[in-house]
Amino acid sequence: MRKISLIVIHCSATREDKELTAFDLDTMHRRRGFNGTGYHYYIRKDGTTLLTRPIERIGAHVRGFNAESIGICYEGGLDCRGRPADTRTPEQRAALRLLVHQLQAKFPGCRVCGHRDLSPDRNGNGEIEPEEWIKACPCFEVKEESFQEQPSI
Repeated sequence: MRKISLIVIHCSATREDKELTAFDLDTMHRRRGFNGTGYHYYIRKDGTTLLTRPIERIGAHVRGFNAESIGICYEGGLDCRGRPADTRTPEQRAALRLLVHQLQAKFPGCRVCGHRDLSPDRNGNGEIEPEEWIKACPCFEVKEESFQEQPSI
């Protein structure tokens, strides 16, 4: 098993009024030259969580960090006009929280972040700021979510 130190949250960058099936996602990634879906998990609007790439396989979701990470993507991320927005449904929020906590139990000490949080620190101040983001993905502030490791009792 590979060493996992990151759990990276993504959005599919699709409009909230459109559907993107796991097949559609796989097709999009293959057209980009990947050998299948680059994310390990895909969370549909109804909260259904699909394993789209075995965890043992290195992902294709965040250049420079794939070897040490698990990629989770949720369906959506753009509003009806195509602008970045937190479009997660209550079911997606619950499914994402549960999945991250399960992965943290399996891979203790992992950092949870958004794809945009791994953008280069262009001004060198030690913080990735919105003007430095390569993309807005996952269209919400991951560090404000309750993804922190739960203390053992």
